[in-house]
Amino acid sequence: MADSKGSYIREPARRHRLSHIKIHLFPSSCISTRHTLHQRTSTPTPTLLQRRARIKLLLDPTMSAVAPEPPPYVVEDCRGVLQLMSDGTARRSDAPAFQVEIPAGDLGVEWKDVTWQPEHGLNVRLYRPRRHLAGGGGDGDARIPVVAYFHGGGFCIGSGRWPNFHAWCLRLAAELPAVVLSFDYRFAPEHRIPAAQEDGAKAMSWLHATAAAGGGDPWLAGAADFARLFVAGDSAGGNIAHHVAADFGKAGLGPAIRIRGAALLAPAMAGETRTRGELECPPGAFLTTATCDKYCRLALPAGATRDHPAMNLTGLEAPALAAVEMAPVLVVAGERDVLRERNAEYARRMREEWGKEVEYVEVAGAEHGFFQREPWSEGADEVVRLVRRFVGEHMDSE
Repeated sequence: MADSKGSYIREPARRHRLSHIKIHLFPSSCISTRHTLHQRTSTPTPTLLQRRARIKLLLDPTMSAVAPEPPPYVVEDCRGVLQLMSDGTARRSDAPAFQVEIPAGDLGVEWKDVTWQPEHGLNVRLYRPRRHLAGGGGDGDARIPVVAYFHGGGFCIGSGRWPNFHAWCLRLAAELPAVVLSFDYRFAPEHRIPAAQEDGAKAMSWLHATAAAGGGDPWLAGAADFARLFVAGDSAGGNIAHHVAADFGKAGLGPAIRIRGAALLAPAMAGETRTRGELECPPGAFLTTATCDKYCRLALPAGATRDHPAMNLTGLEAPALAAVEMAPVLVVAGERDVLRERNAEYARRMREEWGKEVEYVEVAGAEHGFFQREPWSEGADEVVRLVRRFVGEHMDSE
């Protein structure tokens, strides 16, 4: 600023108020190199739920810092009847997988349920045709053959009480005719193979005790000729029937009870080497390759493969049966069944390599289990005729 003489006078510096500017002082811990800063900014930001969880934990130290376990979910499902959960538990439904109509009068067959193995609560349903009831059982000609039957279900599901199996056994009892004993057995995954095959053998012991007691149950005594016994089953039950026939042979149960034949209806078999039918099985089939594999996962012992001798009946691990004196065998397979080739190979090897009397029949156009899913169909009629002829031909053979 100039004075009156034209000279300049230096004024004191003005102080500007910077009240609108905020100065932040950072602690020394926040001063870092570029590398350290990059490391800090790359740390994931906690989610809102995580921050809330930390706040709750600070407010209440008694709370657990571990998140609750999610509810178990379904890992494997077997036709809605059995569900294996992610926590290892198995959930079962009492509802049958298949519903069929039962005709009025039950085809002239009487039936009742008996607990044959109290330890596991296993049931056997007994059938006898009314027209073949005899008073006291003194005349052997009045008694009829006995069929020990094992139902299917992949070793995991099923029951002789299901309507489809009940209807099928009604037909066998009425049309063979025969006293039919439909045995339940233990299921996988709670009881893995060989539990089912062991129960097949125990069922024969139960039959032996019943026969030794003069028929045991009076309900059976007048009708059942235990010296003319046939073992039979479908799918998993057919597999069990094979093991019973192979384990006991013709006379392994003693003089009072003799196995005259085995009827294996689409018996369950498996193997590591795929058959052509397994490789080309259409996804819409009733029994697919994937379903077979699922049943094997659930039923076989931990670490076992599909070549386990209980499942691959003609594999390298299976026992040779040449030395076993077996009763004649009937094998029935569906032309479109994924198991057809395994059933055919079983029959061939039994007959050609092990010298057994085996009859193999394919039903044209049929899928797996057609006769017990539709027990009143023409296909089921054909299977009944096959079994009736087989029983008639062998019930008195030595």
